[in-house]
Amino acid sequence: MAIVITVTNQKGGIGKTTTSSTLISGLTSRGKKVLGVDLDPQGNLGFSLGIEIEDTATIYDVFKENVGVTRAIARTDSGDVIPSNILLSGAELEFSRPGREFLLRDALADIQHLYDYIIVDTPPALNILTVNAYVASNCLIIPMVPEILSLLGVTQLKETVDTVTRFYNKNLTVLGILLTKFNKQLNLSKEVLELAESIAEQLNSRVFKAKIRQSVAVAEAPAHCQSILDYAPKSNPALDYQEFIDEILSLTSGKTF
Repeated sequence: MAIVITVTNQKGGIGKTTTSSTLISGLTSRGKKVLGVDLDPQGNLGFSLGIEIEDTATIYDVFKENVGVTRAIARTDSGDVIPSNILLSGAELEFSRPGREFLLRDALADIQHLYDYIIVDTPPALNILTVNAYVASNCLIIPMVPEILSLLGVTQLKETVDTVTRFYNKNLTVLGILLTKFNKQLNLSKEVLELAESIAEQLNSRVFKAKIRQSVAVAEAPAHCQSILDYAPKSNPALDYQEFIDEILSLTSGKTF
């Protein structure tokens, strides 16, 4: 049965999609069966891995019950992906029926046994799509940049996690906080690291040992429809993400969530 991991933070520009695509690619390259699910209406995860979004069914079609979940799975060299598109942006109003928090969990129920990991990329918001991801997940990864405002976002996210844990998914855990765009030479980075460790403790979690350094290659990789591991495997961020994937495997292999 797949371990479902959601990559989440309501702040934009902190590396959610990069982290999601890298996890999918990296775990696949290590022999794991991996499915990515894009819950961001911008559709960046599918684009980053080379999917022609206009020519395929999406998670929106699954939620609308226009297609079965297997019909929406697109195959890529990096792993399987259920893409998204802009139609999902109306989810808050369109999916208003009772039980709407369980749309993703119910959609994945029939295919969860086919994968080792399911990686869910979320929008930069705390809305019904994010709640669906939390309800369907075993654990969360929270990327954040070393800035004070990013820390405030994690504090707000904790309230949503607490609500979901109380009412919908009592087994949800926070696997860890991942610092991206990290420069260990900067005093601000050191200060934010200390504060992040304090917040992680409140979440009964950790700050990952791996810290993702910044590089222009991270921005270039999606344009080539590749993860950073494939586009620039010797770059600093790729090396850092490999270390991060080692941590994920160590924390999750053989575990029951």
